[in-house]
Amino acid sequence: MSTSPYTLYGVSENTASLAKTADEAVSSVYDRIDEIKTYNQLRILEVFRKHKFSEVHFSSTTGYGYDDLGREKLEAMFAEIFGAEAGYVRMQISSGTQAISSMLYGLLRPGDELLAVTGRPYDTLASTIGLSEETYDGSLMNFGITYNEVELTPSGDPDFEAIKSSINDKTKVVFIQKSRGYTGRRALLCSDIKAIADLVKSVKSDIIVAVDNCYGEFTEKQEPCAVGADICAGSLIKNPGGGICTTGGYVVGKKDLVEKVAQRITAPGLGSHVGPTLGFNSRIAQGIFMAPHVVAECLKGAVFASKMFELSGLSTSPSSDEVRGDIVQTITFNDDKKLVDFCGKIQACSPVDSFVTPEPWAMPGYEDEVVMAAGTFVQGATTELSCDGPIKPPYIAYMQGGLVSEQARLAVMLALS
Repeated sequence: MSTSPYTLYGVSENTASLAKTADEAVSSVYDRIDEIKTYNQLRILEVFRKHKFSEVHFSSTTGYGYDDLGREKLEAMFAEIFGAEAGYVRMQISSGTQAISSMLYGLLRPGDELLAVTGRPYDTLASTIGLSEETYDGSLMNFGITYNEVELTPSGDPDFEAIKSSINDKTKVVFIQKSRGYTGRRALLCSDIKAIADLVKSVKSDIIVAVDNCYGEFTEKQEPCAVGADICAGSLIKNPGGGICTTGGYVVGKKDLVEKVAQRITAPGLGSHVGPTLGFNSRIAQGIFMAPHVVAECLKGAVFASKMFELSGLSTSPSSDEVRGDIVQTITFNDDKKLVDFCGKIQACSPVDSFVTPEPWAMPGYEDEVVMAAGTFVQGATTELSCDGPIKPPYIAYMQGGLVSEQARLAVMLALS
């Protein structure tokens, strides 16, 4: 009789046995994830208690959304959870790209320079900055904002000497992308962000340190604003939405900077005062409350995948025992057909559209064709199990999410079977 329930779904006995070996090898890593989860869960619970969050805060506003008590309460709680002075949390923000773009537009003015210190930002920001092949009217560069970037070192660490020498009188915002994006480099940790912030402030004290926090929330015990970042932004259909939010984004940081961003999203003079919640407060509240548990499930699925593929001779990043700063796991296939096939296995193990076969396509905002598996309850929600990758050498699959780790485990085992 089989000792693994996964064999009932087509997993071979050999793969099930390999999974047991993998679990034993990374048991201490699972323990480390659980310890971070418990810390963050109790920390967030205490914020709810401290702010006396109540059912009255579930109430809804429409139209302009003036005097929304629940929204104001949630934004104060987000600020404390993320170690910031103020928060702007809105369902009107539909993606992480919108939140980050709005952050940059809110902070930068003609003649300023944006300095990215973690290399080229994620593909979808290329149009915002003005780096894409197609010139978009309204990019930062179109508005007279200059751009410069510093690559990470070959080992994936910040290049402090290069950062220091790149700062000039026009440098207004230093931009940090915490997650790896579509690259093979490691995700940054809060210790890296603190070191960058300390350095740039020592060179030019009025520089604004802005962080793209997507995929990185609650993977550690601290968040960027708690270690020296001035402002950071992300999406509620990623980590902080806990798999419950169906749309939305957030910006947290210093109060004056957050308000600048709010005025960019709404209008000067209106800023954070408008924005109806339409009954969405309960989803945001429950999402941020559940986030540490959901992120832990994502991380456990990623660690399992990493170890299983390592045991099978494939190159993975992060390694199974590496300390993680985001929920993304890469597997290098060196073959376009294997990349597409693996994404197909992820899709087949999804609760939504499991019968669909993903095919590469020219996805808006990306330079290359992308194959994407995402059988999710919320479109584009990367805390739900998804996998994608650009169709270009070395054909890397970027796997992320998993509201329940069992789903990721099944997909990985079926792929190896």
